[in-house]
Amino acid sequence: MKSIYYLCTRKQNNEMIMEFLKTNNKTIYSGILIVLAVCLLLGYVPSMSAFSSWVTPPVALFLGLAFALLCGQAYPKFNKKVSKKLLQYSVVGLGFGMNLHASLASGKEGMMFTIISVIGTMIIGMFIGRKMLKVNRDTSYLISSGTAICGGSAIAAVGPVIKAKDSDMSVALATIFVLNAIALFIFPVMGGWLGLTQQEFGTWAAIAIHDTSSVVGAGAAYGEEALQVATTIKLTRALWIIPLALVTSVIFKNGGKKISIPWFILWFIVAILLNTYILDSVPEVGKAISGLARKGLIITMFFIGASLSTDVLKAVGVKPLLQGVLLWLVISIGSLTYILVG
Repeated sequence: MKSIYYLCTRKQNNEMIMEFLKTNNKTIYSGILIVLAVCLLLGYVPSMSAFSSWVTPPVALFLGLAFALLCGQAYPKFNKKVSKKLLQYSVVGLGFGMNLHASLASGKEGMMFTIISVIGTMIIGMFIGRKMLKVNRDTSYLISSGTAICGGSAIAAVGPVIKAKDSDMSVALATIFVLNAIALFIFPVMGGWLGLTQQEFGTWAAIAIHDTSSVVGAGAAYGEEALQVATTIKLTRALWIIPLALVTSVIFKNGGKKISIPWFILWFIVAILLNTYILDSVPEVGKAISGLARKGLIITMFFIGASLSTDVLKAVGVKPLLQGVLLWLVISIGSLTYILVG
């Protein structure tokens, strides 16, 4: 009897805690955000920089995910809008910490493989989705596109071109979102375990991780050079949205659809040019801007994590998720083998 009473009491306590978390989710959300921001700002104070050392992209993403799963979503529209804009501003800001010649040299090795991997990923993805798992055409194509280029941005660009249903878009985005979050945690650990150099890890992350946000986050977690290499190659890869959308419109015979172009990549290039040719005499300026951009990226990770919901998890069916995982394994192992052997 005592054990039954204990279990009932424990269940009631758990329910009360969950109810408290969901009822006060906006207050908790604001509290976490304030703590992150304050800790990041303390990094500018030499004597208190230790308080900001624990705030990294993976930690921020974990806090966001934990909040969303335990407390539910708070300000979902705000999260979605701000995370997208802040990511773009942060990526542009990172350009002020890069030199054009060094970036071209570091990214050159991965450019040809980027072309091969984009085409190969689309073909393999459709084979796995359509032939092996019998996933419906649009969902399979969207997952393949998101894996091949730049996650959610590619899906958002290609979706209207193939006239995908909202349900297909949701499943594809949810699949990529879940795998993208996992990648940010495991890739830096695996890179260290495999003993990858900064160059090797940056190239691998840019090829094998879906979304720009996690690529930049993983690169930042691994090291400065890895961040530069990963960002350069990933944004070059993102430009493939344009030819992919055009080819897609021909394949699906849906001409005349508007193509969404990631214009912030142009501003990223402009930032690199400014830092190389104008701010080279005052490197402190570029360093300050890129440093602020890294802090913005960390906050972005929290916003992205906090955007997760149980609805998103429920939207991911077994077969679409399996397609995403199998395709991810193929591109991860294939690209890693190429980098290490080649």
